[in-house]
Amino acid sequence: MPFTCRSLMDAAAECFGWRRAYGNTTEVDALLTEQSETAYTAAADHAALATAKNTDALAVQPGLLDARARILADVLYLEGVLAGARNRGLPSEVIERLEDVVVHGHELTVLLADAVRSTAAHVSSGH
Repeated sequence: MPFTCRSLMDAAAECFGWRRAYGNTTEVDALLTEQSETAYTAAADHAALATAKNTDALAVQPGLLDARARILADVLYLEGVLAGARNRGLPSEVIERLEDVVVHGHELTVLLADAVRSTAAHVSSGH
């Protein structure tokens, strides 16, 4: 089977963990569906592991800290994407959606920080 330019790009992207851009909504929807299915399949394993190891408030804390760190790093990356979109004059709908994502991401990091604090407060209060 001959390689086309697209298949070489896809192979390189897969090899290096890159994402490629999709030019139509059908491809985007298929990718989003695949991502969701993969995440929900893994979620069953995560739930079983979390149930087994998160036996008290303090045991929950490392997972919350890890999630917050990863989300914060992603949100800061997305702020750069947003700045680039603004500087390049991308369509206002794209900019608005990116703004929504960044704001929501920061809100999520605040909620996670509050959850982390509650685990420490729960332990220090003797409950």
